[in-house]
Amino acid sequence: MDLVAKGDDFEKKAEKKLNGWGIFSSKYEDAADLFDKAANSFKLAKSWEKAGSTYVKLGQCHLKSDSKHEAASAYVDAAHCYKKTSTTEAISCLAQAVDMLCDIGRISMAARYFKEIAELYESDANIEKSMENYNKAADFFQNEDVTTSANQCKQKVAEFSARLEQYQTSVDIYEEIARQSLKNNLLKYGVKGHLLNAGLCHLCKGDVVAITNALERYQEMDPTFSGTREYKLLADIAAAIDEEDVAKFTDAVKDFDSMTPLDSWKTTLLLRVKEKLKAKELEEDDLT
Repeated sequence: MDLVAKGDDFEKKAEKKLNGWGIFSSKYEDAADLFDKAANSFKLAKSWEKAGSTYVKLGQCHLKSDSKHEAASAYVDAAHCYKKTSTTEAISCLAQAVDMLCDIGRISMAARYFKEIAELYESDANIEKSMENYNKAADFFQNEDVTTSANQCKQKVAEFSARLEQYQTSVDIYEEIARQSLKNNLLKYGVKGHLLNAGLCHLCKGDVVAITNALERYQEMDPTFSGTREYKLLADIAAAIDEEDVAKFTDAVKDFDSMTPLDSWKTTLLLRVKEKLKAKELEEDDLT
C-alpha cells in the first residue's frame, strides 16, 4: 500500500471514531492517534496539502479533549506542511497556535511563532504585516527576558523602517539596542555596528547638525566608538555632505568597503545619501 493510500485509510478510521459512539474523552484521543498516523503518512509521501489539513483535524481533536498545548503543536505541524503550498494557510495555522499558547501562558513559544509569521510575511514581501509581527515577537521575547531574540526582531523592524524612509523609528531602535548591549559583555562587540546603522539613518535624513550631535552622543555612550572605522565613515560622510563634495563621499565609502564589505541594506541607504548629495552639487553648479 502506498503512503497516501495508507494515510487515507488512517484518516477514514479516525473519522469513523469521531462519528461513532464511545466515551467522550477516549473517542477524541483514539481519533487523534489515527489522525496523527494519517498526517505522518501524508508527510512522508510529501502530500503537503493533505498532511496540513489532517494536522488541523488532529488539532481540533486535542481541543475537544482540552489539550491546548498538543493542539497548538498540531497547528504548528500543519503550518510547516502548508509552508510548502500556501503561505496564507501556514500563517493562519501559526496564528491559531499563538492564540492557544497565549491562553496557557507559553509566551516564549508564542514569541517564536510570531517571528515565524513575520518571516512568512517577509518572504511574501508584505513588509507592513511582517513589521507588525516582528514587533509582537520582540515584545513577547522582551517580556520573557530573551534579549538576543528580542533584539533580532527589533533589528528587522529597524531595517524595514529605514527602507520605508521612516528613519527616526530606525534610529530609536538601533540606539536603544546599542545602549542595552553596552551593559552586556557578550553583546558589547556589536555596539559599533548598531551605532553605524543609526548614523546611516541620520545621514539619510540629510541633517548635518543632527548627525554631528549624534556622533557626540555616541562618543559619550561608548568612549571607544571614536576610534572605530564605523565612526570614521560617519564623520567623513558628514564632512562630505557639509562640503557638498561627492568625490569625498565616494572615497570614504570605498575606503570602508575595502576592509568591511557593505551589505545591501547599508549600500541602499548610502546610495540615497549620495543621490541627495549629487542633487545639491548640481544645484550649486546651476547657481554659479
